[in-house]
Amino acid sequence: MDRKRLAIPLVAGLSLLLAGVPVALAVVQPPDVNPANFIPGQAINNSYLPLTVGTLFVYEGTTDGVPTHDELCVTSQTRPPIEGVQVTVIHHRTFERVNNHLVLVEDTFDWHAQDIFGTVWYFGEDTTEFPSGSTEGSWEGGVDDADSGLFMLANPQVGNRYYQEFYRNVAEDQAKVLSRDESVCVQYGCFNNVLLTQETSRLDPGVLEYKYYARDKGFILAVIVKGGDERTELVSITPNSSCN
Repeated sequence: MDRKRLAIPLVAGLSLLLAGVPVALAVVQPPDVNPANFIPGQAINNSYLPLTVGTLFVYEGTTDGVPTHDELCVTSQTRPPIEGVQVTVIHHRTFERVNNHLVLVEDTFDWHAQDIFGTVWYFGEDTTEFPSGSTEGSWEGGVDDADSGLFMLANPQVGNRYYQEFYRNVAEDQAKVLSRDESVCVQYGCFNNVLLTQETSRLDPGVLEYKYYARDKGFILAVIVKGGDERTELVSITPNSSCN
C-alpha cells in the first residue's frame, strides 16, 4: 500500500494541530519531510523542548538498580543536511556508575530540527553501545526507507498520538500526550503545568514509559511504569557550556 496515502490523515491532523485545533492524530508512519518548512539555522526554541546551542543537560537515575548518569550537549557541530534539512547535533552520552566511577555504555549523536510551525523533528541518530561496539540502533531519515519523526509537537494537546521515529524493526517509538498540567519535583527543582507523554514501541511491546517536560526547561523526568525498572531525572542545566 502506498505510504504517502497512509500519511494523509496524519498530515491533515498536524495542520489542524499547528493551527491550534486539538485533534487526535492517527498513528501511521510520519508525514514526509518538506524542506520548505525549515529555515537553515532556525533555533530550536519549542517551549517544551528548548535546545539552545551550548547547553549541557545532566541527568541521574537508575536502570535495574544500577546508578546511571546522562549528559546531553547541544553542540555547534554541523553535518550534511538530512532529507534536505539542516539539523542540530545533540551529543548524548550514557554512563553507569561502577565502584563510584563513570563507565561509558552508550555514545549517541541525535539529529533534530524545528520547522517554521514550531514542531521539533527527529532525523535520526548515530549510536554506539559499549563494550560491544554495536551500532545497530543507528538510523537516518530518508536512508534505507527510514522516516524522520515528530519529536515534540508545536502545540501538544491531550490525546495527540504520533511517531517519533520510524525505521522498521530498528526504531519505532510512538508517543501519546496524556496531560499538560502535571506537578513534578526532580533534583533540579519543582514544576507545575508539566507535559506528560506516554511512549511505547512495537519492538518492546511490554514496556510503557512516561516522560515529563517542563516549559522553558525541556525534558525533566522519565519513568518506566511497566515492563522495566528505570528512572532518569534532571539534575542541572548549564548554558554557554564548552561541551562538545
